[in-house]
Amino acid sequence: MICTEQLHKVKEASRSMYLLSSEAINNLLKDLAKSLRDNTEQILNANLQDLKQMSEQDPKYDRLLLNNERIKGIADDIENTIQLASPLGKVLSEKKLENGLLIKKVSVPLGTIGVIYEARPNVTIDVFVLCFKSGNACVLKGGSDAENSNKALVALIKKTLIDHQLNPEIIQLLPVAREAATELMNAIGFVDVLIPRGSQNLINSVRQNSKVPVIETGAGIVHTYFDKDGDLEKGKQIVFNAKTRRVSVCNALDCLLIHKSRLADLSALVCQLQEKEVELFADQEAFSAIENTYPKNLLKKANDKSFGTEFLSHKMSIKTVSNFQEAIDHIYEYSSKHSEAIISENTTAISDFYSVVDAAAIYSNTSTAFTDGAQFGLGAEIGISTQKLHARGPMALEELCSYKWLITGEGQIRP
Repeated sequence: MICTEQLHKVKEASRSMYLLSSEAINNLLKDLAKSLRDNTEQILNANLQDLKQMSEQDPKYDRLLLNNERIKGIADDIENTIQLASPLGKVLSEKKLENGLLIKKVSVPLGTIGVIYEARPNVTIDVFVLCFKSGNACVLKGGSDAENSNKALVALIKKTLIDHQLNPEIIQLLPVAREAATELMNAIGFVDVLIPRGSQNLINSVRQNSKVPVIETGAGIVHTYFDKDGDLEKGKQIVFNAKTRRVSVCNALDCLLIHKSRLADLSALVCQLQEKEVELFADQEAFSAIENTYPKNLLKKANDKSFGTEFLSHKMSIKTVSNFQEAIDHIYEYSSKHSEAIISENTTAISDFYSVVDAAAIYSNTSTAFTDGAQFGLGAEIGISTQKLHARGPMALEELCSYKWLITGEGQIRP
């Protein structure tokens, strides 16, 4: 058992967080943001060691990559989180019974949160910051692809905790060995909830094998439907942004659905994508509509595998639909229930889309790239939950809390 000692340490250390004040929490986070900026070169050197082991053509390369701008963005997100109100100790409901008992429902931390993730070093900071602000300890199991980056970041976190005379064992980075993931999935009594972040294969494995309760953060198979009443100028910008802003993230567009009556506008709708060398997999009708305008080396005919795929790269499928219901049926069949969008000037179509599409985030006339905790004003996120129990969509401070009942009496006894 390679992680037993670490799991014992974090369990004991988590108790030291119970009485931390909001001021103490925010002061530490402020210094952590400064430490990230001050140690940017050290972090980038560690990240470079990881990048050297991965092909630039690997879809995970962009997720692994850190640079000055991204580290600054991580630090900025910490400072945004500082500005948010503490989720702890909120009275969610309160009532006085006829017998005089005062009953309150109050928000409390989940406890110790485990996260299994792949080549995403930014997750290391996001998880700690959100857990610390919400009174939770955390156990991290990163992938071997980001081993050096994660070690450098956790070292900075631990140093900041020590500088503030706080127990550094409230964060644990487990070894990259697969055995560590197995132990974490079986850490009953040490870890209260487990959150997987990564590929569908990783998520499926954790869901199927974990004995610790799991909050599923699913893959993003994302659709945008260009309706018969869609505005072309809006559509061009939305499709380009949703597909190309950052192709390796879960909110990136995978499949464009277009109403058959708007095929004449498809060339204009996707024209800008060629600037980023986006490879299109179009069904027969869409293919015929753009075969003379879109670069031939970037245009392919779609097959069964073109739909229901999270590409995580400069690839996108196109499906022609005859009507609104056909678009809904396609989304129903292939959606991962992450983010879905409609482009339309028809208010009835938008209202119906909101009502019938089953996803964590549903958009009209805007880009799915906004499915992000920071963009939602939550500071950051620990993941995008695609399930329906406990939390759904971007999970931030409030979603990392549970509640307990506080009952105050004056000597009452039950008859």
